[in-house]
Amino acid sequence: MFEIFGIPSQALFGQLLIGLINGSFYALLSLGLAVIFGMLNIINFTHGAQYMLGAFCAFFLLQYAGLGYWTALIVAPLAVGIFGMIIERLFLQWLYKLDHLYGLLLTFGLGLIIEGVFRNYFGSSGLPYRVPESLQGGQNLGFMFLPNYRAWVIVFSLFVCLATWFLIERTRLGAYLRAATENPTLVRAFGINVPRMITLTYGFGVGLAALAGVMAAPIYNVSPQMGADLIIVVFAVVVIGGMGSIMGAIVTGFGLGVVEGLTKVFFPEASNTVIFIIMAIVLLVRPAGLFGRGA
Repeated sequence: MFEIFGIPSQALFGQLLIGLINGSFYALLSLGLAVIFGMLNIINFTHGAQYMLGAFCAFFLLQYAGLGYWTALIVAPLAVGIFGMIIERLFLQWLYKLDHLYGLLLTFGLGLIIEGVFRNYFGSSGLPYRVPESLQGGQNLGFMFLPNYRAWVIVFSLFVCLATWFLIERTRLGAYLRAATENPTLVRAFGINVPRMITLTYGFGVGLAALAGVMAAPIYNVSPQMGADLIIVVFAVVVIGGMGSIMGAIVTGFGLGVVEGLTKVFFPEASNTVIFIIMAIVLLVRPAGLFGRGA
């Protein structure tokens, strides 16, 4: 085992791996937030609770239906996405023409209610969710041991993020979505059902959060508070990348995960605050975010 800057290589690459894993979840969650804000102008503070719902949905499918991880990876985002669309139709559709603060307060309250219900029934301690058999074990790379499941999380998260960017930025459907938010009257003139498109967009953003929750379940315990512990950091990631910027959410999510992981090696005392320090600096230099566009 060799050393880099006086630090054992296994410790350094191990923290780099943890940073990439955290960055995968930051990217997926901030991507969902960016989609919702960019298309709907809603600051979705329910996102952490919806991430938690994805993990619990996977747990319920395994515990009560005997359906494993691969099925949950499809069913849980669909189920939570449909739940999100119900929320959008019942509550959020009335807020689009109001100030952002109304949407933030409503979604914050909904998140507290969902988290409180689950904490009342399941407590604060976590519930285990096993790694799928096909992804158990790992690879010895010489300088570090790479668990198969963690490698899968990083690769699949990156694939989902890039596929989402391509869908929104490079396809006709994405063009319709962007046009519907900027000039809904014109889009309606082409026979497109704008309210339905907005509802599906919100459901898609929520589904991304649920997908992240399913992927997080085997790594972290399934807990009612798992979303609350993460959502503040994810909002900082979104602000740094630029509110509503798809590519900003992806690059900043993975990048800040790596920065956080390396900070734990070189300056552990700052590992919990480094993202917020970066956010403060970025807001001073570029208030719209690294990839955001000014008003």
